[in-house]
Amino acid sequence: MPIDAAGALGAAPRVREIAWDHKDVLLYHLGIGAGRPATDPRELRYTLESRLHVLPSFATVAGGGAPGVIGALSMPGVDVELAQVLHGGQRLRLHRPVPVRGRASAASRVVAAYDKGTAAVLVLRTEVTDADGPLWTDEAEVYVRGEGGWGGDRGPSGRPSPPPAGPPDHVAEQPLREDQALLYRLSGDWNPLHADPEFAARAGFERPVLHGLCTYGATLRTVVDTLLDGDVSGVRAYRTRFAGVVYPGETLRVRMWWPAGADGAGTGRTGAGRAGTGEVRVTVSAVERDDAAVLADTVVRYG
Repeated sequence: MPIDAAGALGAAPRVREIAWDHKDVLLYHLGIGAGRPATDPRELRYTLESRLHVLPSFATVAGGGAPGVIGALSMPGVDVELAQVLHGGQRLRLHRPVPVRGRASAASRVVAAYDKGTAAVLVLRTEVTDADGPLWTDEAEVYVRGEGGWGGDRGPSGRPSPPPAGPPDHVAEQPLREDQALLYRLSGDWNPLHADPEFAARAGFERPVLHGLCTYGATLRTVVDTLLDGDVSGVRAYRTRFAGVVYPGETLRVRMWWPAGADGAGTGRTGAGRAGTGEVRVTVSAVERDDAAVLADTVVRYG
């Protein structure tokens, strides 16, 4: 059987040393759509090394190498074709702000294997630690089509939660470049699904799709800039469930709700409701297609 759940779960963590600097951060920020307009002070904090703030989602590509959704395929007990794989979700917990440059140790292991019958879901957890202690923990949910059926735990539902009742407190649009995936992949995700039309067709898509982690980063930047006054250090955790695909060249519509009872909830004011801690609920859709279809269901915890 291509997926040996017991073997994957019982394997020891794989540890690698990672390093990054300002050039990696700048390239990542450009890859998720930062830098337009190029001279806007709000954009320069992502694109100019003398003002550089690191968006926390950079953690998903720090150090280069295969992202979690691909890294899981090389773990013990996992032997599947790349064309079977989709990115089901991503979770990130920050222990400290991500530095502009650093060296760290990343330990990865499969912590869950769910049997969906006609598919399997693997959860790859990576703990990143530097000389001063834990930096961040991230988890990639890997959806493998055509697997499953070993009689294991089905795990949680893959369906996104319904959006909060009532209109969002803020809505923002994030246009994507037609070559967005080609730029983003330079940060380390070389999956041909995002660049090669023939490979995308074999995987069942009409054309190459955008990396889920590119949508992940672009959405977080929109929330930080819109609701948190650009304060990247205010993000404590960030999780997303991917419910559909985004194509390069589309426009993301990002709907945001403050937590119930927050000072800014229902006001539409940016920067409001920031006191203390809380969770902002976010949904993402594509303006050019069915705008009611949620492509990503997200929660950003701040404080």
